[in-house]
Amino acid sequence: MNKNSYIGNADSAYIESLYNNYQKDPSSVEESWRKFFEGFEFALNFQDKPRDETFDKEFRVIALIEGYRQRGHLFTKTNPVRTRRQYFPSLDIENFGLGREDVETVFQAGKNIGIGPAKLKEIVAHLQQTYCGSVGVEFMFIRVPERIKWMKDKMEPVKNTPRFTSEEKRHIYHQLKLAVGFEQFIHRKFVGQKRFSLEGNDTLIPALDAVIEKGSDMGIEEFVVGMAHRGRLNVLANIMQKSYQDIFSEFSAKQYNEEIALGDVKYHLGHNSTIIADNGKKIGLSLVPNPSHLEAVDPVALGIARAKAVQKHNGDYNRVAPILIHGDAAIAGQGVVYEVIQMSELNGYKTGGTIHLVLNNQVGFTTNYLDARSSTYSTDVAKVTKSPVFHVNGDDVEAVIYTIKLAMEYRQAFHSDVFIDILGYRRYGHNEGDEPRFTQPLLYKQISKHPNARDIYSEKLIEQGIFSKDEITQKERDFNELLDEKLKKSKEGTTVKIVQFLKDDWQKYRYSRNQDFNSSSKTGVLRETLLEIGRKINTLPEDKSFFSKINKLLADRNKMIRTNKLDWALAELLAYGSLLLEGFPVRISGQDSERGTFSHRHAAYVLEDSDEKYFPLKHLSEDQAKFHIFNSPLNEYGVMGFEYGYAMAAPDTLTIWEAQFGDFNNVAQVIIDQYISSAEEKWGLMNGLVLYLPHGYEGQGPEHSSARIERFLTLSANNNMLLVNCTTPANFFHVLRRQMHQPFRLPLVVFTPKSLLRHPECVSGIEELTSGSFRELIDDERAVAEDVRQVVFTSGRLYYDLAKKREESGISDTAIIRIEQLYPFPAEQMRSVIKKYSAAERHVWAQDEPANMGAWSYIQRVFKDVQLLLISRPESGSPASGLLELHKKRLSKILEKVFMECDCELKRKYCGQECGKFSMRELNREMAR
Repeated sequence: MNKNSYIGNADSAYIESLYNNYQKDPSSVEESWRKFFEGFEFALNFQDKPRDETFDKEFRVIALIEGYRQRGHLFTKTNPVRTRRQYFPSLDIENFGLGREDVETVFQAGKNIGIGPAKLKEIVAHLQQTYCGSVGVEFMFIRVPERIKWMKDKMEPVKNTPRFTSEEKRHIYHQLKLAVGFEQFIHRKFVGQKRFSLEGNDTLIPALDAVIEKGSDMGIEEFVVGMAHRGRLNVLANIMQKSYQDIFSEFSAKQYNEEIALGDVKYHLGHNSTIIADNGKKIGLSLVPNPSHLEAVDPVALGIARAKAVQKHNGDYNRVAPILIHGDAAIAGQGVVYEVIQMSELNGYKTGGTIHLVLNNQVGFTTNYLDARSSTYSTDVAKVTKSPVFHVNGDDVEAVIYTIKLAMEYRQAFHSDVFIDILGYRRYGHNEGDEPRFTQPLLYKQISKHPNARDIYSEKLIEQGIFSKDEITQKERDFNELLDEKLKKSKEGTTVKIVQFLKDDWQKYRYSRNQDFNSSSKTGVLRETLLEIGRKINTLPEDKSFFSKINKLLADRNKMIRTNKLDWALAELLAYGSLLLEGFPVRISGQDSERGTFSHRHAAYVLEDSDEKYFPLKHLSEDQAKFHIFNSPLNEYGVMGFEYGYAMAAPDTLTIWEAQFGDFNNVAQVIIDQYISSAEEKWGLMNGLVLYLPHGYEGQGPEHSSARIERFLTLSANNNMLLVNCTTPANFFHVLRRQMHQPFRLPLVVFTPKSLLRHPECVSGIEELTSGSFRELIDDERAVAEDVRQVVFTSGRLYYDLAKKREESGISDTAIIRIEQLYPFPAEQMRSVIKKYSAAERHVWAQDEPANMGAWSYIQRVFKDVQLLLISRPESGSPASGLLELHKKRLSKILEKVFMECDCELKRKYCGQECGKFSMRELNREMAR
């Protein structure tokens, strides 16, 4: 045996071990191997050559077959415009201990690829066509024998070679005609305008058409598609069936004809449609709106797919399939791709498998692919979940369609992701106004001479006698005339219509109005209902054994109900329970959400000596809505995006994403900026996602103190979201219920507490839950209006420190007002308070955060009725100190300055009245020291 052939050596040893197992117990090896060994032993009895030599040669051929299966993808003809890189060792037979003298020898190993005993040259030809043609496959790393066998049985008998009827080929050509003709028409008519052309990857259109048809035949009823801008207009027109006229109008229109959105560029817009498949079935298609941030749409699309499967199809993933379309540079470079792939098989986030299509332009903007990744392929992330990868020549449309149909079969069989790497090119630069020859002169010299996929395929069909050249010419002319007609009609108007995404799911909801925020509607719950919920969530099933400390936890909660002192967690659970009984599903996910980062929630109890979990909120009544809570993987971007997508497709569900600490929300800043805060104005999207962001200055350092309230306030405008900082369990209870009982949906950001979870004063009576509503502002019930000389406005945890300091100091002339809703700002309620305390000489805004953070800058901008004096920590680039003692010292200074005793001169100095010595800016700066 050739000792330099590492493939032959390694694989022969593996095969020999299989043969030894077969000799001991034939049933212990896979069927295909068993058949080979049976034939092999029979052949040995009739060979003239010595048994050892025959045995050795057969094993070498088996090693060759395994070599093709494992590494054939490295030697394919899949690159339409470049010569492939060279990989070593090659698949030459000499590298497997075989020679030219063996090519006419018949080997039983042919049975292993389904062709029976065959000459070596026939085996090699079969392997070459199967694994080194227009389709390359990576699948031997999957490690699941059933799946590997499935792949081999599908590919090897047909040699990975598609076979289509004449009628099917005509249909394929039709799809290519639409794809190429559409791009060329726009290129001629809208010269220099950005469209992010699909040209060079035109086979995407027939591929999508094929996967939809195949999926429909296999039971799929809905597809959810996420993609970036390249090729998007083509997909909208030729797959989503958005009218050509509407698309053309977006190139020249001057305004939008509805006021639901400020709008976005045409290649970011979403669309829904229902099409009729060839089998007569209706198929729902959803193309999710996306920002320019590449791959940001991925988790959103998957969240939508999950919600559709759960809400409409009772969790049947065979009826909804997500498709994600990536660029080669983006799938390799953007970390959110890894996040969603890690999520793909987790119980809380699985969707039954995603079809990943990579439009491989072999360049990212101007960056060569060799500079864009360290991995061999852009799709190597697929190996994380042992998902098969197909590499396909984008010029070979039949190979592309064959592959995507096979991918859909695999997805339906195993509920696994599948990746298809379509190797093509980019006809122009990053956009149509870009000059690519500055950076890729050799590549674009080749591309400029390269025919498009439509023309390549039409020549093939002409040679096969399926079309004549005149027929092809006429079909292309007819399509151009159709597009000309649609272009003329598009010029008749000057407005663009933005159609609301998922409009059917949102029919009973309207957009919010200014008057909606003057006050909150009543959200109380009957006392009997709350007591019954409390009894059920605080009672364990007798037939199960739980950790002993859970019994104490439940005893404490029952005591809270008896003594009428409900803490934060109990009020929260009662809110969920009440909504579930009213028919609103509840879904929560985040790091440690089941127990809660601060061990306060305990929505799931783990049974003693097992991994089984018991969820009390799932056992309220037989007809309650569904409750789901999941501990998420350790990421923010992917999970927040997923929950945003889920909330988009399930407006009747209270969908919550919880940060471990509020500080970590900035890892998902793209979702916050591009979706949560702006999607309604850009795309007319409503969304009711709730974010829980633990926030509070308690000496835990700069990364465990601030959820960055100031950033959310900067993003707030035109009633685009709700920002609250609750200080009582009852108010938290009511804001959650308000979220579901409003006739509209807005994202809700809750700056949740940490120390207040167990603060003895942070409790509510059950009567506060049975009546009333969410309070945007909480007045000071202890203050006597005519005695008040100072009004202190604050928000969040600091209130309890201020109230304690006031009581300890015996101060009676200060009213402490809590702003519970920061946006939309309760300005009218604040004016009423100021009017009530008309004798006040000083108005203060006190906050835990540094002067340049928190709500102060926003308050200054939106409320100018009185001159507010800031008392806070000094300006800082970091949110908080890392030293507990320094934290305490600065908190003490805040409290001291709020309640300082002073003579008339100092009073004038610090009260904000006219003073010749200090301006208000100087006063604020001095008070912040």
